Amino acid sequence: MKELKEWLKEKQVERTIKALQGNGFQVRYFPEKSQAREYILSQIPQHATVGIGGSLTLGEIGLFEGLRNLQINLINPSSKKLSREEAYNLRRQALTADIFLTGTNALTEDGHIYNIDASGNRVGAMFFGPQKVLVVAGTNKIVKDVTDARRRIKEIAAPMNARRLGYKTPCVELGQCVECKPPESMCNVTVIIEKKPRSTDLEIVLIGESLGL
Repeated sequence: MKELKEWLKEKQVERTIKALQGNGFQVRYFPEKSQAREYILSQIPQHATVGIGGSLTLGEIGLFEGLRNLQINLINPSSKKLSREEAYNLRRQALTADIFLTGTNALTEDGHIYNIDASGNRVGAMFFGPQKVLVVAGTNKIVKDVTDARRRIKEIAAPMNARRLGYKTPCVELGQCVECKPPESMCNVTVIIEKKPRSTDLEIVLIGESLGL
C-alpha cells in the first residue's frame, strides 16, 4: 500500500513540476529537506540583503540556523522581539531585498502559485521587488487547481495559522472558515501567480516531504 501511495504522489509531483516549468518557473526538486537547505544557502552570495516572508517551512528545514552562519544582512519581520512598528518597517525593506525567501500556501497541478495574505507584503515581494525569489514548499502543498488551493487555505492552513498566531478570528473558534470581515480577517489579499513574472527571477524549491501548514 505504501509503495502505491508513493507512486501516485510521484506522478502528481512530476505533473506539477512539468506544468510549473511550462509556465516559465524554474523548479528544483529535492527528496529531503537537508538537500534543499544546502542548495538554498548556496544561492546566497556574501553580503547580500536577504528578506524573509512568513513561512513555517523555512524554519522546518533548518534554514535560519544556516543563515546565521552567513555574512548577510537578514531582514526577518517575523522575529518575536520586534515591535509592531519595527516589523512593519522590515516588511517594507524586504520588498527590495537582493534575495527573498518564502513559502507558499499552494501549488497547483496546472502550474500556478496560489497565496492568501493578511497584509500582502509576502505575496507582493514574490512577484516584484527583490532581485531573486526562492519559494520553498513541501509536496503536501500541491493541489489539483485554484479551486482546491483556495479550499485548502480556507479549511486547513488559515484556521491553523490563526490559532498558532493567537488571533481571535471565528475560524479559531469554529475550526473552519466563515469568511469573516476586517479587522479580524487574515485572508485579505489573494494572489495567483499564473506564469513567471517578467522582471523577477522566481525559483521554486520543491521538497519531497510534508512541510508547513
